[in-house]
Amino acid sequence: MVTNTSGKKKTAVARATVREGEGRVRINSQPVELVEPELSRLKMLEPFRIAGDDLRDQVDIDVTVNGGGFSGQADAVRTAIARGLVEHLKDAELREAYMDFDRSLLVNDVRQSEPKKWGGPGARARYQKSYR
Repeated sequence: MVTNTSGKKKTAVARATVREGEGRVRINSQPVELVEPELSRLKMLEPFRIAGDDLRDQVDIDVTVNGGGFSGQADAVRTAIARGLVEHLKDAELREAYMDFDRSLLVNDVRQSEPKKWGGPGARARYQKSYR
């Protein structure tokens, strides 16, 4: 059986395909072990650390991710993998474990950066005012 899921963080979108296999995890057709920086790789593999590495040996996961920076992409991939595992295994206990650990494993973080406005250098900050 094949399960398709997605995850989002800021402007990054990850689409994951979970199928039975022998533990291959690919991010954009590249083994997850080659993903740099290391913090991003650890973040992407968090769902397996919570579920147990024996679970990883049962499935193959292909993820395509685009948009955003490396940190946003890592969070999007992590959400997509966690959702895919829960949906593929239909495991309520795993879902609970993910929710107890971190809700953003299963729920997209919808926060976006606020657009810049005129009259200042950013979204809320204004240019300094001179009285003299």
